Amino acid sequence: MAERMNQKLKILYLMKILLEKTDETHSITVQEMITALASYGITAERKSLYSDLESLRTYGLDVIGVQENRNYYYHVGNRQFELAELKLLVDSVQSARFITARKSAELIHKIEGLASQYEASKLNRQVYVTERVKTMNESIYYNVDSIHTAISENAQIRFQYFNWNVDKEMLLRRNGGYYEISPWALTWNDENYYLVGYDSSETKIKHFRVDKMLHIEMLPEKREGREVFQEFDMAVYERKMFGMFDGREENVKLLCDNAMAGIVIDRFGKNVPFLKKDAEHFTMNVKVAVSRQFFSWVMGLGSGIQIIGPVWVVDEMKEEIRRLSKQYLQENQHESGITGSDEKI
Repeated sequence: MAERMNQKLKILYLMKILLEKTDETHSITVQEMITALASYGITAERKSLYSDLESLRTYGLDVIGVQENRNYYYHVGNRQFELAELKLLVDSVQSARFITARKSAELIHKIEGLASQYEASKLNRQVYVTERVKTMNESIYYNVDSIHTAISENAQIRFQYFNWNVDKEMLLRRNGGYYEISPWALTWNDENYYLVGYDSSETKIKHFRVDKMLHIEMLPEKREGREVFQEFDMAVYERKMFGMFDGREENVKLLCDNAMAGIVIDRFGKNVPFLKKDAEHFTMNVKVAVSRQFFSWVMGLGSGIQIIGPVWVVDEMKEEIRRLSKQYLQENQHESGITGSDEKI
């Protein structure tokens, strides 16, 4: 009975053999197909295999036969994914911080199944996964699925949100209370996955790290904030949020060295106008969420970029410089035994 059932599956096992054992540089003969089918408990004759190969071609499998001397060698040509595309997928999974190391390994193994056994060996680079900083929240797969489901069904969600404490333990925000949010988009920014949604209690757009969300539940209430998101541009939102840290939004004027043009284009896009200041400088106006992360970005570029307006943002920048200077001057004085008042900047 089992043998009879296996015979009915012959053409499926034949396709499996061709996909696993052949590619553009590896082929098999009909006799090797017969041997491989026998390992699955299936008997086959040459004549029937020729018919099966033709059926697979009709189905859409790119089976190519090439004669060498007195033998024909068969392999699968075009596949759903090229090797270069699979390598790109593997590299994306490896580099994604929001996927745990275990899930990364599982995904890569599944991607390998889309290639021949020979090409799969070229994709087997899981060793790099363990060297990267990865999320520790194993439920992120299901979080993403739950959020997508809620978006497609136009429903609100509720969830708990946590941070890590100094003991590397999950510490629930709001003392374990739930957030109720209307989910509108998912975005990948700075190697993390974020939910972007509308908080009706505060009438504002908010974002949350998906790997820090727990116990997501879909609510019967329909999503709110449609008017806000009708004109919402995710690309603009990401550009003004530095490291996805909140801050007061403001149109900030920057004075830039000409050499900084590529850096600011990478950050803000090519549509932001450059106004020539002199032969070596230009100015630009960009809308950003003013935060310490924004100030850090400016300071990290040294003298190449300077905030010149509005006044309150310039004053905040000066205060941040004073805070950092005081912090590190105090540390140096403590270590060297120097005492005295802090130098003002």
